[in-house]
Amino acid sequence: MIVLLLHGYGSNGADLISLAPHWQQTVPDALFLAPNAPQRCGGTRSGYQWWPLSAFTPQALASGAATAAPAINAFIDRKLAQYGLGERNLVIVGFSQGTMMALHVGLRRETQVAGILGYSGMLTGAVELAHQRITKPPVLLLHGSADPVVPVSALHAAEHVLRRLGIDVATHVSVGLGHSVDPVGLRMGAEFVGRVLNGGASPDNGDK
Repeated sequence: MIVLLLHGYGSNGADLISLAPHWQQTVPDALFLAPNAPQRCGGTRSGYQWWPLSAFTPQALASGAATAAPAINAFIDRKLAQYGLGERNLVIVGFSQGTMMALHVGLRRETQVAGILGYSGMLTGAVELAHQRITKPPVLLLHGSADPVVPVSALHAAEHVLRRLGIDVATHVSVGLGHSVDPVGLRMGAEFVGRVLNGGASPDNGDK
């Protein structure tokens, strides 16, 4: 089993791998991987980006995610082959820009992954999804109601599009939380990862 953790803009894999100790008891056999994004983020010594966030229009975000996707797909292919695993053994987890990448890559993999878990992010390329060949893994999206970076409205917009596409999506909004992950989000993430990797049912609905 692999839990792939995709960090946010200006962060790095070492930051997001901090989720692993909270989830290892739920999935003790899982390998947690948190690669750095391929591009250095200007102005920081240890920060990386999946693509430069120079524009925030839907078109620019969709284009950026599409440009960054091949590197993540190549990493996934390499690791699945290295460990003799298939997509059913893979959960993709993202935070912020990493959530954009988790959704972009996870929904477009040729074979369906076990699940997609996204914190504090958004869905890019929503218009194109309706016309593309996609898979429909279970999705759990979590967000803070007071997020000043990615508004919580992004969660509701993503949920609307994913449901319309027939994807089993659950959401949770943590009241008063900013651009972060709280203990409730950690717990729900652990439960989701354990359920989908152990062949369980669809995600529970959280507080909408």
